[in-house]
Amino acid sequence: MDKSNISKLKKTFDDITQITDDGIEFWWARDLQEVLGYEKWDKFLNVIDKAMTSCENSQNPTQNHFLHTGKMVSIGSGAERKVDDFMLARYACYLIAQNGSPRKEEIAFAQSYFALKTRKQELIEDRIDLITRLEAREKLKESEKRLSQNIYERGVDDAGFGRIRSKGDQALFGGISTSEMKSRLGMKENRPLADFLPTVTIAAKNLATEMTNFNVEQKDLVGENPITDEHIQNNAGVRNMLGQRGIVPEKLPPAEDIKKLERRVKSEEKKLAESSGALPASRSDSE
Repeated sequence: MDKSNISKLKKTFDDITQITDDGIEFWWARDLQEVLGYEKWDKFLNVIDKAMTSCENSQNPTQNHFLHTGKMVSIGSGAERKVDDFMLARYACYLIAQNGSPRKEEIAFAQSYFALKTRKQELIEDRIDLITRLEAREKLKESEKRLSQNIYERGVDDAGFGRIRSKGDQALFGGISTSEMKSRLGMKENRPLADFLPTVTIAAKNLATEMTNFNVEQKDLVGENPITDEHIQNNAGVRNMLGQRGIVPEKLPPAEDIKKLERRVKSEEKKLAESSGALPASRSDSE
């Protein structure tokens, strides 16, 4: 996500932040609906319902984080009317973002903005990068799982899948084997290589694997040799594309162990419900 976009989104979210008399941050659901890009209130209510279910499943009292209320809004010429709304604590906003579509840039930003009790943009940027890497790793797992299923149906066993993937790595890393890359990155042999790769390399591996999946299915490739050749060509093609942009995969430094990042994210989520504070038990409609 571009830093200038992050800056704009941060200001937008900061501007709709409210504070209770007890100093608890909260956001009006209708304000959040707008900045998250939901045009219809009914559709946004569905997301709120899912977030409330997530809150219950995590054994956190929903009344502490979601306060269903109404408020008076101006409809012009000095007239007002009452509309349905929610007061949302930070944890509620985080759960709403988690239950929204991450394809929306606003929601991808909100997932990190509400996860951190900070206004510092650099920390939000760091977390967005972290989440982007975790998402890229999950996509690679899914594409490799699909490749494994594809080639199993075409006469290749688990050992063959390992050889195909290893040959692909060798093509992507300029002739360096998976084992040699692990040694370069200072990681244990029994860990997946992708757990220590930077986001750009994980995405490169995923693109090559998806290309292999596509062509295996479209060309109906059968057997280890033709599928291996296909995977090598796709990884070599992706390597060439990276090289044109000055990126050499085997020369990039290792990234932090992705398992540590996953544990950090889960730890932050557990702390967020408590740190965001509890909303007041009730609120007058006129406020």
